[in-house]
Amino acid sequence: MIAYILLPFAAPLLGLAPGVGPWLGIGIGSVAIVANVFSIRRFARSGHRLRKPIIAINIAVIAFMMVLIAVDLNTILSI
Repeated sequence: MIAYILLPFAAPLLGLAPGVGPWLGIGIGSVAIVANVFSIRRFARSGHRLRKPIIAINIAVIAFMMVLIAVDLNTILSI
């Protein structure tokens, strides 16, 4: 939510430079991956009936975040 809703509107208002976006994306993506790992660990230990689908969603989100981090790294390294 932060990366795709808040930052595109708040960054220009706060006067953030255009080159800051990929750096923020890497930081936010890293935090999201850690949060999803904790979620996977919590649901794996629970007896919740939907734990397998939730874990699958978390793994998919981690994969998407890794792709976005790779894109941000490529942007940073190609500047």
